[in-house]
Amino acid sequence: KAVVSTQSTGSDAKKQLRIKGGVVKRLNKELQMYEKEVTDGESKVQAMKDDNKDPYDIKKMEEVVAESRAMVPDTRNSLRKAGEDLDILLEDNANEGLEEYKAAREIRDLVTV
Repeated sequence: KAVVSTQSTGSDAKKQLRIKGGVVKRLNKELQMYEKEVTDGESKVQAMKDDNKDPYDIKKMEEVVAESRAMVPDTRNSLRKAGEDLDILLEDNANEGLEEYKAAREIRDLVTV
């Protein structure tokens, strides 16, 4: 029974490392996307103003930029929390030999919030 328990714990650790690493990777990608949307949107709004485009279209584009801007802090907080959760899993040195541990460590080393 002890062997089965250890295997299931190792399997659970692999699964959790894979899941938490994937969450951090996805949230980091989302954060970058929202930040890019804000930058690109602000440029587009300015170009629309410079070209004397329809004020309604400018207003709608500003709303889109505002929505993306509002998502940045939420996504950053989610990423910070997911990073902390992954850090807790990575503190368990018993998992260091696992391929999932190495992959999760690489993801965590790349992502800073």
